Amino acid sequence: MNTFDIQSTNSTPAVKFGDDGKLVIKGRSIPEDVTKFYQPLLEWASKLQINTMTIEINLEYMNSASSKKMLYLLKLLDANSSIKELTVNWYYERGDEDALEVGQFFEELLLKASFRYNEFAEAA
Repeated sequence: MNTFDIQSTNSTPAVKFGDDGKLVIKGRSIPEDVTKFYQPLLEWASKLQINTMTIEINLEYMNSASSKKMLYLLKLLDANSSIKELTVNWYYERGDEDALEVGQFFEELLLKASFRYNEFAEAA
């Protein structure tokens, strides 16, 4: 299994995939060059061989270009024939209906992924 690890910056999220089958994407996604940031992740995802996968998406903000890449990533994983069970844990801040709706929109476009929505309180 291929592990994957990208450290977060002020404009890009941390991305980590380990031997436990969990992909965590956390932080802010407003990269200057969205293709440069997401391309290695997309290439990795297209070659991934695993039966069960959980994705945790916890983004405080995602611009529209990142949203398109995130949807493409999820579609790649959803269409991957080796992945039999795909769960997406979608985190959103209480009261951020836009973030919730993005997750619900993504869910509608995927075939096998099951989404779990996790509301959290704003950090103090």
